[in-house]
Amino acid sequence: MSRENNIFITGSSGFVGKNLLKYLDDYSLNYKKLDLREQLSFNSLDGSSSVIHLAGKAHDFRNVSNTQEYYEVNFELTKKIYDLFLKSEATNFFFLSSVKAAADKVEGPLTENSVSFPETDYGKSKLMAEQYIQSQILPEGKSFYILRPCMIHGPGNKGNLNLLYEFVRKGIPYPFAAFKNQRSFLSVENLCFILKEFILQNNIPSGVYLVADDGSLSTNEIISLFCSGLGKDLRLWKVPKMLIRLLARAGDFLPLPINTERLDKLTENYVVCNHKVKEAINKSLPLTITEGLTLTLKSFQGRLNNF
Repeated sequence: MSRENNIFITGSSGFVGKNLLKYLDDYSLNYKKLDLREQLSFNSLDGSSSVIHLAGKAHDFRNVSNTQEYYEVNFELTKKIYDLFLKSEATNFFFLSSVKAAADKVEGPLTENSVSFPETDYGKSKLMAEQYIQSQILPEGKSFYILRPCMIHGPGNKGNLNLLYEFVRKGIPYPFAAFKNQRSFLSVENLCFILKEFILQNNIPSGVYLVADDGSLSTNEIISLFCSGLGKDLRLWKVPKMLIRLLARAGDFLPLPINTERLDKLTENYVVCNHKVKEAINKSLPLTITEGLTLTLKSFQGRLNNF
C-alpha cells in the first residue's frame, strides 16, 4: 500500500466526516476510515501519510450529557490516536478541535494569540487534547495541525442554523432582532478545502490554526438571507431583551425551543480571525460567507423535499 496521500480518518460517520469523504472522492484522494471499535495499534496506521482525527464528543446545548464523556472522548481518545501516530510512519496529524478550546465568549476578534480560557467541559476537554499534542516530542519529518473551527455548517447540519431556517420556513417572526451581534461561520466546503491544501502542501508549519470563512454576519442578516432564498417576507420582531432572557431561563428547565445557551449561541458576538490559516495555504477560500450559507439553506430545502 503506497503512502502517497493515503489518509486515515476517524469520525467519518459524523457531519464533517461525511462531507469530507465526498470531498476527497471528488479530488480522487485515497482514504481509509479508521474503525475505533477495533483494537488499535500503531500497525493500524500502516500505509498512511496523514491522520485526520474528527471523532469527538460534540457540544450538548441541552446540558444533559455526562461531563466525563467529554474527557473520555475528546481528550483520552485523542491522546490514544496521537500516540499511535507518533509511533507510525504517518507524517501529518490533524486534530479537529474548536474555537471553544480558546474561549466561550470573546470581546474582540479571536486570534491564535488569544489566551485560552474555556469555561465548559467541552472546551476544556478539547484544550486538554491540544495541550497533550503540543507537549509531546515531535519526531523529525512529522507535523501536527490543530484546527479550531468556528460554527461549521453545510449539508447534514443540525445546529442552530436549522432553528433559524425553521423560523423563516414556517413564517414565524424572528423575535430576537433586538440583539445586535456579529458572528463568524465556517462552510464545511471551506473546511474540506483547507484540509486538502494542508495535506497536499508540504511546507506548512505545525501549530494551532483558527478556521473561519472571510468576514462575519449578524443573526438578523442571516434571517434576511434565508428570507430572500425562500421568497419569504422579512419579519424581525424586537421583543425586549429582558423578556427573551426570562423565556430562555425557563427553557433551561422546560422543553422549550430556546434556552440560555442556545440564545447566547444565536445572539452573541463571536468573530474569528482566519489570517493565519489563509497565509499558510496562500490561497483564497472557494466560498464567501454568504455563498456558503446559501448552499446550507439549499441543503435544508432539499432535505425537506425528500420527505
